[in-house]
Amino acid sequence: MGKPTGFIEFLRELPSELTPLDRLHNWDEFHLPMPEDKLRNQAARCMDCGTPFCHTGTLISGMASGCPINNLIPEWNDLIYRGLWREALDRLHKTNNFPEFTGRVCPAPCEGSCVLGIHNPPVTIKNIECSIIDKGWESGWITANPPAIRTGKKVAVIGSGPAGLAAADQLNKAGHWVTVYERADRPGGLLMYGIPNMKLDKEEVVLRRLQMLEQEGVKMVCNTEVGKDISSQDLLNEYDAVVICTGATKPRDLNIEGRQLKGIHFAMEFLTANTKALLDGQTGEDFISAAGKDVVIIGGGDTGTDCVGT
Repeated sequence: MGKPTGFIEFLRELPSELTPLDRLHNWDEFHLPMPEDKLRNQAARCMDCGTPFCHTGTLISGMASGCPINNLIPEWNDLIYRGLWREALDRLHKTNNFPEFTGRVCPAPCEGSCVLGIHNPPVTIKNIECSIIDKGWESGWITANPPAIRTGKKVAVIGSGPAGLAAADQLNKAGHWVTVYERADRPGGLLMYGIPNMKLDKEEVVLRRLQMLEQEGVKMVCNTEVGKDISSQDLLNEYDAVVICTGATKPRDLNIEGRQLKGIHFAMEFLTANTKALLDGQTGEDFISAAGKDVVIIGGGDTGTDCVGT
């Protein structure tokens, strides 16, 4: 590790945020960038533990612990402390297809597993990850890189959410021709319609990566629901392999008194309609408006807080 006493010298510090009153004026992301010297101090807090739990995704007593995609966290923390941003980006991309997504919306089980967190606030892993990938885009280090050789094999991926896009990216890198099928009018799945703009910008972040995947040879087919607009047998006939990466948008209903009344909506129905209206530039009855209403939200997880923000 770059600075053995870093976790003693530096306190945990997160980037500044726009004030709540400022956030009301737009749908922009509200986390502000952190200066590079402060990021290096935060990276210096990583102890490079003998047994780092942060980068080993596992279940302990039935609970998620560490990074589920095994990001090499202590390694790129050390590189950031030493100012080696390009090398840190390369190390981050070894395990993570889309750090600009996870660095913004992942619940960060890595930080909950940080050994420093036993007796001090944990390392700001999520913010450092996001800063690495953002600097990579800003510096022009991330460019389309189509495979040099094609295998001639064709693969269909059903679903264009995080899992579908990651599968498509890996299969494309291996040289296969990949086609992604999405039932919505835009690719991205949860990234596009399940997470509001203020947490994950669609134009600057999601579409940027989608366009790069297409430049690298991945084909996106939208407004196509497999099993309805195209049969599964058609896919099996046309492609050498099919990968099913469908999402989990089926809600858990509550069979309670008053459920049949008007004005009761599932979270994804609400979030999708609002984000779609925002991206389409529509107003009026194209989305579910809560203006002037008293609203009760049942559920206090990520989806519940997304509804609060919306």
